[in-house]
Amino acid sequence: MRRTFLTTAMRNTQKAYVALATICFLWGTTYLAARIGVAGFPALLFMALRNTTAGLLLLTFVVIRYRAVPVRWQDIKLQIIPGLCMITFGTGIVGWAVRFIPSGLAALICSLIPLFTIIIQLIIRPQDKLNGRIVLGMLMGFLGVLLVFRDHMNFMADRKSLMGIGVTLFSCLSFASGGLYTQTHRAQSHAFFNAAIQMLVGGPGLWVLSALAEDWQHLPSLSLTSGLALLYLIIFGSIVAFVSYLYAMSQLPAGLVSVYAYINPLVAIVLGYLILHEHVTWITGLAFAITMGGVYLVNKGYRRQQDKKRALVVAATEV
Repeated sequence: MRRTFLTTAMRNTQKAYVALATICFLWGTTYLAARIGVAGFPALLFMALRNTTAGLLLLTFVVIRYRAVPVRWQDIKLQIIPGLCMITFGTGIVGWAVRFIPSGLAALICSLIPLFTIIIQLIIRPQDKLNGRIVLGMLMGFLGVLLVFRDHMNFMADRKSLMGIGVTLFSCLSFASGGLYTQTHRAQSHAFFNAAIQMLVGGPGLWVLSALAEDWQHLPSLSLTSGLALLYLIIFGSIVAFVSYLYAMSQLPAGLVSVYAYINPLVAIVLGYLILHEHVTWITGLAFAITMGGVYLVNKGYRRQQDKKRALVVAATEV
């Protein structure tokens, strides 16, 4: 009996590591897939199709898999703000930005989301004190951004490229805000259901943005390349990667799973260089190393801060 339990646990752990490797790779490829997909097709409409379709498929899976899904307006309402922040004004508008900037550059900028999260937390809760790791990590992160811009000075002279960088930075701020909202307003419904609703909120949000900003009267036909990229993003970028993420989080420590945030930009940079011949120099590599080091320190410092808070709470309850 014990041997069977240990064997099952080992198999689950092995599957969890496979799931972790899956998200490390798949989420790193989404920047490249989006850049390929939006070439020659309205970017916001492309991302609207991706998220709406993925949301419908995921919701269908939840209904079939779990049969009776209790639907409460309270649970749905809690997904509206994250859907708009993380889908519409988060990953959705990055799909527009990669029309004008390299996918690797977009991935590097998006790797700063943990830094934006800390900044927002400081604004919301100024009483929280920063430790040395967080401060050093934030300084390294901003230094990495400066190096990224130094390595892409040619984009500073182009208005659309500069706008693409600005939009990507705004998407980081929006995504971080949505993530913090989900932490402070936790829904009781299933994670798959929550993700499906977020996509079904964020997708229509992108439809609205597309209707306002893009010309629907002269829509080009979806090319085979864009169609395949869309299919890849729906199946692998949205559904497979998200399910893998949830499984990895259920079997492995959260700190270990967070390693995907350091690998995704590297995957995006390498693929962009190999497939789209995007510009990569030693400064890009240095910027990546410094930025990832900063993100690591911020995460490490924040976890240490949270551990201290929990220890104080435990000590107070024992008195």
